Amino acid sequence: MRPEQQYIDLYAQAEAMLRSHSTEAQNRLRARAFADFERLGFPTKRQEESRYTDVAKAFEPDYGMNLNRLAIPVNPYEVFKCDVPNMSTSLYFMVNDAFHATDKTLPEGVIIGSFREHPDLVEKYLGTLADTSADGITAFNTAFAQDGLLVYIPKNVVVEKPIQLINILRSDVPLLVNRRVLVVLEEGAQARLLMCDHAMDDVNFLATQVIEVFVGRNAVFDLYELEETHTGNTRLSNLYVRQEAESNVLLNGMTLTCGTTRNITRVQLVGEQAELNLCGMAIADKNQHVDNRTVIDHAAPSCRSNELYKYVLDEQATGAFAGLILVRPGAQHTDARQTNRNLCATREARMFTQPQLEIYADDVKCSHGATVGQLDDAALFYMRQRGIPLHEARLLLMFAFVNEVVDTIRLDALKDRLHLLVEKRFRGELGKCRECSVKCK
Repeated sequence: MRPEQQYIDLYAQAEAMLRSHSTEAQNRLRARAFADFERLGFPTKRQEESRYTDVAKAFEPDYGMNLNRLAIPVNPYEVFKCDVPNMSTSLYFMVNDAFHATDKTLPEGVIIGSFREHPDLVEKYLGTLADTSADGITAFNTAFAQDGLLVYIPKNVVVEKPIQLINILRSDVPLLVNRRVLVVLEEGAQARLLMCDHAMDDVNFLATQVIEVFVGRNAVFDLYELEETHTGNTRLSNLYVRQEAESNVLLNGMTLTCGTTRNITRVQLVGEQAELNLCGMAIADKNQHVDNRTVIDHAAPSCRSNELYKYVLDEQATGAFAGLILVRPGAQHTDARQTNRNLCATREARMFTQPQLEIYADDVKCSHGATVGQLDDAALFYMRQRGIPLHEARLLLMFAFVNEVVDTIRLDALKDRLHLLVEKRFRGELGKCRECSVKCK
């Protein structure tokens, strides 16, 4: 039986339940999204966007879904006690795909809450970037998601304190969750959002995630995503971003521990002089698999984008990167640069890379490049000649290799913390954060 069929049958049985626990904005999109899912199905390796990751196969096991929105017996504040030293954040939680309400002191007009608490804003923005007709995972998520998180920053409001969202996966049995996040920054607004993924239990999880981000004119937004789950976790995330004129966006996705991860990032630069910095880093070993696909769509003149992705693959890990820079007709004076650097620490590790340019304007500066290599034997020899053991020399070279991505972070405390986490990851010490019962096996 095709893996889609069990979910087609489930939707027919549970549609009334799905609608009863959801906002009107989600229900408005649901039927069309399900029809798109029936037509598209799950992506397979025969399709270009999934040629390196068998997404359909990930849905073959029988996962449970909490469609009746039963309360999860966990207090996230008791479970998750780790923090970023010297960095005060406004801390929020999603347990599986349910937002945990908290009382926070926020600037006037700023909203951080569930979809059902703010239906008018959700109605205005939800689904306008995430196109269910073009992507099976987006269609599936839209058909089955029952709530979500809204982050809204009004015009000219600057949120000084970073916003931190902890996504906790919690279940006694294999579980499928569908997270939805909507971020809106009005003209001149500024905010920084850190999203951290953790798995509390040693069961198999499958998480779909759709994030829509609207960045208004002259607004500044940073989004940092940090994945520290375990080898039984599959993460399928689609991020959609729209930038207006003179906006500035930094997107940085870091995978430290995972099972199978596929991230798709689509950014539209629709206003003149918008600037994007898109960065990613993956550290994988064992049989872990990390696949990043990006599309940067330059639709307006005089915009800039700088893209940097780096992978370190050890043992039998597999990595994939496919990046497209699209410069549309009329997008003159575009400045776009794409770099993908990859290090395979063993002969068994595999990396697939596919940089692409599509340019339909004649006055642009565009470049792309990709490399796949192993540790520098000459550098290793040099370090061993000076008394550094081979194991330590390998760690130092791998750590130095990914530092360039970590250094793009525009929060010094987070940057320092990531340097420490990366070092612990390479040393095999990233079991769990201090005083935190969330497990990373």
